[in-house]
Amino acid sequence: MLEKGINIKSAFVKFIHNLQNEFCHAVELTDGKAVFKEDKWERPGGGGGKTRVIQNGNVFEKGGVNTSAVEGIVTDAMKKQLNINGEYFFACGLSTVLHPFNPFVPTVHANFRYFELYDDNKKILDSWFGGGTDLTPYYLSEKDARHFHGVLKSTCDEFDIAFYPKYKKTCDEYFVNTHRNNEARGLGGIFFDYLRPDENRSAEFWLKFVTACGNSMAGAYLPIAENRKNTPFSERQKYWQEIRRGRYVEFNLLHDRGTLFGLKTNGRTESILMSLPPTVKFDYDFQPEKGSEEEKLTAVLLQPKEWI
Repeated sequence: MLEKGINIKSAFVKFIHNLQNEFCHAVELTDGKAVFKEDKWERPGGGGGKTRVIQNGNVFEKGGVNTSAVEGIVTDAMKKQLNINGEYFFACGLSTVLHPFNPFVPTVHANFRYFELYDDNKKILDSWFGGGTDLTPYYLSEKDARHFHGVLKSTCDEFDIAFYPKYKKTCDEYFVNTHRNNEARGLGGIFFDYLRPDENRSAEFWLKFVTACGNSMAGAYLPIAENRKNTPFSERQKYWQEIRRGRYVEFNLLHDRGTLFGLKTNGRTESILMSLPPTVKFDYDFQPEKGSEEEKLTAVLLQPKEWI
């Protein structure tokens, strides 16, 4: 149980740093070869972060697990991008993306964050949580999709049985390449933003919910990676993975609010673009063969599906 009057900001900063340590350790165990390299950085306007990157492993070709806690003046660009009117801000969060080498192991993304907004006297005007996680496979496995979504649903159901369908729908609607006939980036997960305390749910409630979601990340994804990491694959299947990685890049650079916000507000470029895969292909008008496993995946991406 959380103590009454707990400092939400301090509690969440502690949580993301602990989760970074625990998840990096679990990823290294799954990989069995590569280890994370840490790059600590400071933000000129206040705060900083720890970027941890893993590369060229047995399982993970490239990945990152980053934390940051930054503060400063709310710029005009931030006011426009976030539709806020405060004078000072604090933002902290954990963001992770893992791009596997084997095309039968899905890519995973997760982000969990907390934001505070202050007036001229540093009095809190507003605060909220956001985040979520989603799965991006290159070959369709309904078993994997059911496992991933099942863990997320179980976590959400501990707080409110309405949360999973609500946040799954938000995720399905957000991670979409609208310029590609509304093709989804992957098989979704959960996504939420602007979770604020009100008369029904306290800040402590949302802290517990978001931390539970963060703690479920390893159980949702790593068993899939373990089960698929030794699956034999061909050059053609690796080629398809790189084609699909191109769509991942397109979403992140054209539509992702976090990426665009970071780049437009002079964020740390290396940490922001850590999410991009190491190798991609952008072949002109590439189409999968009719009746192939590749076409089976793309068909699912054109219409959200209930996995549970």
